[in-house]
Amino acid sequence: MYVELQNINKKFGGFQAADNVSFSIEQGKLIGLLGPSGSGKTTLLRIIAGLETPDSGTIVIDGQRVNDLPASERGIGFVFQNYALFRYMTVFDNIAFGLEVQKKDKAYIKERVGELIRLIGLEGLEKRRPHQLSGGQKQRVAFARALAPMPHLLLLDEPFAAIDAKVRKELRTWLRETINKVGITSIFVTHDQEEAVEVADEIIITNKGRIEQIGTPVDIYKNPATPFASKFIGESIVVEDYGRFHGFETNEGYATAVLRPEFVHVTKVDKELYPHASERGTVEDIFFRGNVLELRVNVGGEKLIAYRSLEDDPLTVGEEVSVLIYRLYLYNDRQVQLVENASLNNEQTFYI
Repeated sequence: MYVELQNINKKFGGFQAADNVSFSIEQGKLIGLLGPSGSGKTTLLRIIAGLETPDSGTIVIDGQRVNDLPASERGIGFVFQNYALFRYMTVFDNIAFGLEVQKKDKAYIKERVGELIRLIGLEGLEKRRPHQLSGGQKQRVAFARALAPMPHLLLLDEPFAAIDAKVRKELRTWLRETINKVGITSIFVTHDQEEAVEVADEIIITNKGRIEQIGTPVDIYKNPATPFASKFIGESIVVEDYGRFHGFETNEGYATAVLRPEFVHVTKVDKELYPHASERGTVEDIFFRGNVLELRVNVGGEKLIAYRSLEDDPLTVGEEVSVLIYRLYLYNDRQVQLVENASLNNEQTFYI
């Protein structure tokens, strides 16, 4: 493994930011540290970088214990959330800064900076200063500056947080493609699960200073390993009395269920396909989400979320509808279990 954290602990006063954290990362992987605010993800990133010192535990990079190495000697490039560009320096000089600190000769600096400017697609903007750049361009410059000294590991702290939504989506694709070209092991922090799912090879979910789950985006989404992961990933609704839904029985030891929008299928009452497995509900709200409609549906007092295609027959607020819940997650304090609607027997096929 290229990066390893072994039993890392870190407290800030009475707050446990890292609670016996251990994980490892393969070389060349792009890893997303994903979690809510205060979950410890940025603390872990800063500990790897050498910007914070753990109270206990071991940090290993490329087989070497680096706990006692200063940040400048760990071979790490760091991209900050707010770019941290030198505002009075040009694009060229910002990118060249780390190379000048390393006392590289001018010919090498010119060649290396030119190579990076081509990589980030900002040819012709070498003499501009940060205030003359867009947010996306600033972030590309910050990325190039971090790569300039040829680091062994790249760390990015919420790299898209200060950028508007449209540019952020474009930069996600750009970042992934660029890191794949460079081939550098990278870790980025985010609280945006859509961002993590789209960009990362693997995701590490953090919560209250601990690791909840590690896996590929698909594995984590389809097979959440903990109650927190099942609620945090996706747009989930927590349901207490799930046993009253058709096709589900209360499972001893699992008092609560998590229901995702894609587990719920809503149709007009006159087009109901599985009456023995469906509920009746009332549409309370309809939101346009670009490519789909998001429905808020009241089913016996439970307010569920469902998605509906723009091509389907339109529904109206207040309309009675048929609601088929065909799958849900049951969870307790320790584990998660996926349960299918038992009223849909093996001979029936349900298409979403």
